[in-house]
Amino acid sequence: MLRSLLLALALLWSAAFLAADQVPGAAASGAAGPDLPSLQAILDAAEEGTIVKLQPGRYRGPAVISRPLTLDGGGKAIIDGGGKGTVLTIDTDGATVTGLTLTGSGESYNDIDSGIRVLESRYNTVRDNVIEDSLFGIDLQQSSNNIVKRNSITSKDHSLGLRGDAIRLWYSFDNRITDNTVRNSRDLVVWYSGNNILARNSVENGRYGIHFMYAKYNLIEDNSFRNNSVGIFLMYSDDVVIRNNFIFHAHGPAGMGVGMKESSNTEISGNQILYCGTGLYLDVSPFQPDTTNRVWDNTIAYSRIGVLFLNDWHGNVFKENRFRDNIRQVSVAEYAGAADNVWQGNYWDDYAGFDRDRDGRGDTAYEPKVYADRLWMDVPPAAFFLGTPLMSLVDFLERLAPFSQPLLMLRDESPQMHADFTPTAAPREEGPSEGEAGTTTIDPFGLNDPGIGRSTQ
Repeated sequence: MLRSLLLALALLWSAAFLAADQVPGAAASGAAGPDLPSLQAILDAAEEGTIVKLQPGRYRGPAVISRPLTLDGGGKAIIDGGGKGTVLTIDTDGATVTGLTLTGSGESYNDIDSGIRVLESRYNTVRDNVIEDSLFGIDLQQSSNNIVKRNSITSKDHSLGLRGDAIRLWYSFDNRITDNTVRNSRDLVVWYSGNNILARNSVENGRYGIHFMYAKYNLIEDNSFRNNSVGIFLMYSDDVVIRNNFIFHAHGPAGMGVGMKESSNTEISGNQILYCGTGLYLDVSPFQPDTTNRVWDNTIAYSRIGVLFLNDWHGNVFKENRFRDNIRQVSVAEYAGAADNVWQGNYWDDYAGFDRDRDGRGDTAYEPKVYADRLWMDVPPAAFFLGTPLMSLVDFLERLAPFSQPLLMLRDESPQMHADFTPTAAPREEGPSEGEAGTTTIDPFGLNDPGIGRSTQ
């Protein structure tokens, strides 16, 4: 009874003090001064399980939610951290934070100053919030079974490397990160975290769209990554599914759409990877013995290099992909080919064969060979001339009168003749739906079955 009375008094005081969109004094200048109503006082007065509906206006943070309740800003309440620490911390299970604008976090990278932090907590929902002028956006630390949905996040106005991460998962499992919009932040990171679903998010003008580190059994589906240095990168992360994403203009000297380092048992399917420095980059992947990576039904187009292997490697299956208008379709960053991998039924826009039986497949194999186009890989400064008429002329002369036996890059026995072919249906096991508990692993191609996909037929 006493808590209810205190909460009512706090809300009446804030309602009397706040106008519809502004408060006098400090609110007018955007600073979280002592004359702003304290959000912490309101939270302390709220009983467990109540819905705290804030009146429109600006409130003073930082604040901590320490009991399960719903904090609803109605889209018009602003929580101002005043440049100190994390604006709002969730340190309980079963809380909901919605309809808030959170601004003015601190500047400490060691403390991970954020708009919202979820600390060792479960079953919380963070949705429909705006986070701005915050070093980090939303940080989940050792937190599981949470939903982060429909939030809009921007970082502080620092240079790219000094911005914090928009969404950060650290030792966190079974979370659903969906329908968020990220602009001008640094990375979206998933480290030491598993069985999370990241779907329908839009990430623009950052460094890594999503960066995985030691993270297994994650699903990345239906996201949009535009104008980032890297779209998606996996480091030491196995059993990951990257499906139906749009990756556009991964730029810069090391720009790439999707990259993998020592990662195994992955599915990369149904993605559009366009206008990137490198479409798909593989570094010692797959790494685990007797495992396979499946690259299926993707469009990799308008890029400097379609698929780049750091070294002579094996264990990848490239099936029914579309390679269009790349300066180099496939390359290896040493004098080696990529023929130890499986290439089956892909469309290559530079295939020069025929389809006399009209079955939609080429009558002869697609067998690109390495001639003078090795020059730009062996002598890195020569990459300045990649795609120029000069390099094309040198390559033409080398093909006309080769000085040595050319290197076979790959062999696709049955290339597609047309880019609009219908791909073969692939077996797929769906992951758990949003908000559903459990630890169901995602294994869409039966990658954990070593007997699947070993044949090249």
